[in-house]
Amino acid sequence: MTVLEKGQISIHTENIFPIIKKSLYSEHEIFLRELVSNAVDAINKLKMVSYGGDFQGAIGDPEITIAIDKDKKTLSISDNGIGMTAEEVKKYINQVAFSSAEEFIEKFKGQGSDAIIGHFGLGFYSSFIVAREVEIDTLSYQDNAQAVHWRCDGSPTFELTDSDRSDRGTTITLHLQKEELEFLEASRIRTLIKRYCDFMPFPIKMDGEMVNRQKAIWRQSPRDLTDEDYLEFYRYLYPFQEDPLLWVHLNTDYPFLVNGILYFPKLRPDVDITKGEIKLFCNQVFVSDHCEEVVPRFLLPMRGVIDSPDIPLNVSRSALQVDRKVRSIANFIAKKVGDRLKEVYRDDRSAYVKSWQDLSTFVKFGAINDDKFKKQVEDLIIYRTTGDLGGAADTPKVEVQASSDDVWTETATDGAELAKDGKGNYYSTLKEYLERNQGKHENRVYYATDEAGQATYIALHQGQGLEVLVMDSFIDTHFIPFLEQEYSDVKFSRVDADLDESLMDQDKAQEIIDPGTNKTRSDQIKDLFDQAINKPRVNVKVQALKGDDASTPPAIVLMPEATRRMQEMAAMLQQDGLQFPDDHVLMVNSNHPLIQNLMTLSQGSIITGSGTSASGELATTLCQHVYDLALMAQKGFDAEGMKGFVTRSNQVLTQLTQR
Repeated sequence: MTVLEKGQISIHTENIFPIIKKSLYSEHEIFLRELVSNAVDAINKLKMVSYGGDFQGAIGDPEITIAIDKDKKTLSISDNGIGMTAEEVKKYINQVAFSSAEEFIEKFKGQGSDAIIGHFGLGFYSSFIVAREVEIDTLSYQDNAQAVHWRCDGSPTFELTDSDRSDRGTTITLHLQKEELEFLEASRIRTLIKRYCDFMPFPIKMDGEMVNRQKAIWRQSPRDLTDEDYLEFYRYLYPFQEDPLLWVHLNTDYPFLVNGILYFPKLRPDVDITKGEIKLFCNQVFVSDHCEEVVPRFLLPMRGVIDSPDIPLNVSRSALQVDRKVRSIANFIAKKVGDRLKEVYRDDRSAYVKSWQDLSTFVKFGAINDDKFKKQVEDLIIYRTTGDLGGAADTPKVEVQASSDDVWTETATDGAELAKDGKGNYYSTLKEYLERNQGKHENRVYYATDEAGQATYIALHQGQGLEVLVMDSFIDTHFIPFLEQEYSDVKFSRVDADLDESLMDQDKAQEIIDPGTNKTRSDQIKDLFDQAINKPRVNVKVQALKGDDASTPPAIVLMPEATRRMQEMAAMLQQDGLQFPDDHVLMVNSNHPLIQNLMTLSQGSIITGSGTSASGELATTLCQHVYDLALMAQKGFDAEGMKGFVTRSNQVLTQLTQR
């Protein structure tokens, strides 16, 4: 063996190895990704010199081989790529492979492993995370090249000798440290290859078997892929999950290089929308399960792959967040997502409507947080609606199937049209809603946030031909104030706030029934309920609601919009549960048969020794019961309230059965 050179590795290497081992790489397994990536680069470089005419020989079948020797406690990574000469080893290995190594080390010294997102940069020297000694055996592609052997024991000292290697390429052999012998287990190495190198463009073999099996379909043209290709890729990335709703294929090479596929998943109730599940790659090398700094915040619940060599992976997360190119990539991704949503809305409305329950979280969150995205999607935001289609019950309607997937549109004679999904729900844009109801309530939107809890109020509006939008997702709490800001000339009224005059029968409410006191029917009803409830902070109002059948409620609890929002804001600031306010309105429907019967009952003439009549006592108890039922519709009971309700219910039933 001829010793070609001995010496010391340059650029303050006495500082490099401890930092590599303790600071830059929190996960020791990263070394395998780095070394396999270098092997891929070596094969690609050989292809480049061959295409350029500098290499006339046969490239052969490119491959990377990983070998384990448990007796010698070594792990080897070999490639049949471009190889290196002695001078190239000195240049790329002894000088630490890049000119800014010293600055890089100094910049991140002492910042800890969390400062690095991708860990790319030191490449070959990541070997010393797990190895006490590293050897390189390499032969260049160049004619008459001399094979060389390099050895370093982790100190600044290296040795470069000639080698008897006869095959073009490079083998890196790691003599593992005692505490790193887990990497001698074939199952551990296979797991790491699957995690980091599964989509590498060349075969990676162990014991003659190819270990990486997947194609990076995000690098292919969408024209060459079928829907099943996209679905199979998603199922591989996210096993045991429901199939995605839609997907977006990213592909651009100017002004930056980005490839990827992003999927809109079905959102589970327990999903954390602040944590991303998009996988970040660099030239088909897996980098991270999270890329919150690269993807706009509102798209974090999406899944899939982003692959870009233009994302600076060897910088801190905080630096990544303000990097101009990264911000440009994030804007590009947001625009492509918006374009895809517009395409589906235009070309496949049925798929869009059926997916809206999950899509709405992305779209609404994006509209709130990104003005450019808002402009893209503002006409695509749809709302579930009670679907009265312009109103009257006798308006002729025609249902037409819009596609083969049970998505229908319903059209009234005035031309109004709503999308209807396979579950019987109607959907409308806000613009369509306002235009459709302009003749009834110009620039006013009635909405509900709890379809079950507010069913009484919704039915009240529907009974008078008023269409109600259902805005009951968790993000609508923030989206409604956003809409009010965007549509400043439109009044948004929740159905359980102040009632519209169109729901009232003003003539019946003001009928005078006692010439002696000049009290109206409404005054007497108010007095009855005030005395029965005996809560000064409850404001009893009496109105005659239109409709005289039993389906119209005898009483409802209303919370004025301003009061309710102040209550919600206080609960949010105090991080406390929303408490039902003591100050609220009890609106008693004087037109309801039960209220009319209560008035008759309260005027019973048989007076007991206590100064009250049995019928009067029953009327008082029934008034309390009516109030309880109205509170229940608003979910206004606490534990004590529920206990009192049960007690009073039993009393009412007892008194009624005694009569």
